[in-house]
Amino acid sequence: MTDTLAPVLLLEQELKELLGERGVSTEPRVRERASVDGAAMSPILAAQLPLGLADLVAFPTSAEQIAAVVGAASRHGVPVTPRGKGTGNYGQGIPFQGGLVLDTTRARAIVEVGDGYVTAEAGAQLVVIEQAAWAADQALWMYPSTTQSTIGGFLAGGSGGTGTIEHGANHMGFVLALDVVHADGTGDLLHVEGDEAQAYVHNYGTAGIIARATVRLEPLRDWRGLYASFPDFPSALSVLREIGLVTPRPRLVSADNPWISAALPADEAIPSGRSSMRILLSADTIDEVTALIESADGRVEALRDGPQTSMRISMLSYNHPIEWLQKSSAAPIFHLEVGGDALVERIAEVEAVYPGGMLHIEAGHTVPIGMLAGRYESPEQVYAGIDALGALGVSVHNPHQWNVDFEVERTVELARRTDPHGLLNPGKLNPDYAGPRKGAIR
Repeated sequence: MTDTLAPVLLLEQELKELLGERGVSTEPRVRERASVDGAAMSPILAAQLPLGLADLVAFPTSAEQIAAVVGAASRHGVPVTPRGKGTGNYGQGIPFQGGLVLDTTRARAIVEVGDGYVTAEAGAQLVVIEQAAWAADQALWMYPSTTQSTIGGFLAGGSGGTGTIEHGANHMGFVLALDVVHADGTGDLLHVEGDEAQAYVHNYGTAGIIARATVRLEPLRDWRGLYASFPDFPSALSVLREIGLVTPRPRLVSADNPWISAALPADEAIPSGRSSMRILLSADTIDEVTALIESADGRVEALRDGPQTSMRISMLSYNHPIEWLQKSSAAPIFHLEVGGDALVERIAEVEAVYPGGMLHIEAGHTVPIGMLAGRYESPEQVYAGIDALGALGVSVHNPHQWNVDFEVERTVELARRTDPHGLLNPGKLNPDYAGPRKGAIR
């Protein structure tokens, strides 16, 4: 254990009284499992693993218990690293200083589905919340690409997903209210709304831990999943932006070249040797989108409906295709989050920045966004390419670091009040960090 041994032992006893014997664990396998996230997807960070090991793991089953656990840890001076499903990248969920990992996945109640909103506890999975919304003829305003993500983890760490074509790749407007807990020893839940709630989004729990969230719903459309293929990637890209602008706008448009397409899970709707495009669109736009596809020598491979289709297509978007590419490649592969019209208009130059460069592209809110993958050689190679991409008009977010990079000054100021002893996810909020990255794509 770390040098917090005595406080951890005292905290363990208190948490067993609060949560029961099964609500707390010091078993090595449980601690190890709770101390990893998606950092292994980054070859830069993978070389540094392991980066931390929990001394103790707690499993609260309600928002109130989440608050009580944080209160107890704060009184004992034990660091707290919040955790959802652990699917997030990269390193934000690793307990650098040991201490307590707060696993929220058992606090998964959906409290209320109302007109235009849903309230759920932090550990509720987005796929379950989406199903509850569909049952009320509504849908989530934004939906993550990793559909099993928890609402708390997605809001604290995620940046976008299904639905961002219409609404933009951030949570402004999505988050209506939060119940959060501070590291002040009280264990109280604080209800915050509007702009005040936004201050707790995208900061990895460094200024307050989300215990319950109320997020926006929108009227349910007749969403369909359309799979298309093209003879080559330029053909697909020639209509990607236009498809993203049909009215009503699609929920998602993802496109890959034949090499990345071949790495995706086998599906008759993703034929070998062709460029794949997957679209979540409103049923009343099928004819218009089909005409656009055929105008670029593409063809519709399948039309599917239902929640499972939404989930499957979402799981083939954003960084997921690159993850499949990594699994299929003998050489180490890295990626960067990128955006801008240059992804389409100057794709050959963009991909040439890195050896083996390949783009996964999405129709974005205003410009195409995507993931640029390349063969990994060194951190310096990755960083040097960021400047070259900027010169091509490409905006870049470097995911190969764990520091808070969204509204940092605001978060630091908030944390001074809410976490006076630096116990909340320590190591992730470094105001002087000047790592090699450009403006975040949010």
